[in-house]
Amino acid sequence: MKLASRMSILPSSGTIGMLELARRMEKEGKTVIHLEVGEPDFDTPSHIKDAAVKALEEGLVKYTESKGIPELRSAIASWIREKSGCEVDVEEVIVTPGAKHAIFCAILALLEPGDEVIIPSPVWPTYKDIARFAGGIPREVPLSRDYSLDEEAVKEAISEKTKMIILNSPNNPTGGVISRDEMKAVVDLAVDHGFYIMSDEIYDGLTYDGFRQTSILSFEDARGISVLIHGFSKSYAMTGWRVGYAVASRELVNAMSKIQQNTTTCAASFVQKAALEALRGPQDCVEEMRREYDRRRRALVKALNEIDGVYCPTPKGAFYVFPDLSAYVEDSVAFAEELLKEEGVCVTPGKVFGLGGEGHVRISYAASMKSILEGVEKIREFLSSMRR
Repeated sequence: MKLASRMSILPSSGTIGMLELARRMEKEGKTVIHLEVGEPDFDTPSHIKDAAVKALEEGLVKYTESKGIPELRSAIASWIREKSGCEVDVEEVIVTPGAKHAIFCAILALLEPGDEVIIPSPVWPTYKDIARFAGGIPREVPLSRDYSLDEEAVKEAISEKTKMIILNSPNNPTGGVISRDEMKAVVDLAVDHGFYIMSDEIYDGLTYDGFRQTSILSFEDARGISVLIHGFSKSYAMTGWRVGYAVASRELVNAMSKIQQNTTTCAASFVQKAALEALRGPQDCVEEMRREYDRRRRALVKALNEIDGVYCPTPKGAFYVFPDLSAYVEDSVAFAEELLKEEGVCVTPGKVFGLGGEGHVRISYAASMKSILEGVEKIREFLSSMRR
């Protein structure tokens, strides 16, 4: 069989690859400490699950409008207004089967072959992969050592072919954040040079040390040139439910809806009801999870920085750390595979996250404190053995 040439553009997921290797080991009876996947170890809150069950019992098992049920789109608009002060019309909202599909639809709707996309890096590889799949050319720019945005690097990457910049704050894989001033600087550059902004803010409910993420929609100048990507997977522990959304101009939302109509049709009907309950129901569950992540974050950063030769900046968001192991590691893929085979600890190699990722690993603290502390101790022992 000869596959279409476009398939050579789309690599397998580097983040999922380690998980699959770990699962093969588990099938062989080996114990694995999972610190690789960005998936909350909490169960979805019961009131959200109850809403899905009720919807099923009431027969909500048919197609919905491709853009999503009106009640959910209205709730999202209200949620955005409450958080950013921005008035959003329901026609500027599209509900998708996962935030990843919203990213896919938006990029396909905006990019022409040869368009350049600026992406601060290290970065979740899906942005680059989808941009390439659409014929775009990713232009990675390095983040600062503390994983903050480097405005000068962004300026240097702008060309006459620049069509878009993709921001992710809090960031996957680093946990770094973009301040309001940094966000405003990007908006000003986008206005001056005429490019689009995609802002993936799916981790904005998981921030620490008093930091609060500023939404791209908080800037009036960004309204017509931006698309906000968001979803329910992280803050509400709903990864398997596959429901996300985007907020953009009517023109872009309508274009994204065309793609959705011809691919997934719509997000699952009863799942949309669960998402509606997530927004309208009690939010104390989110705060409880955030506080526990914070506790794990502080313990993990402390333990990693106590290892001789390891440098781990303290993240202000998401549930990842991205320690620098370059004193020990030249090939992060080989290191991650050996760590898994020898110590039973699964992390994600930094190389898969692009520019500046080699010599690092991503460690998720969306795992139990027991797993985190045991995993770090095994990493310490493994690194110590490498120096002998």
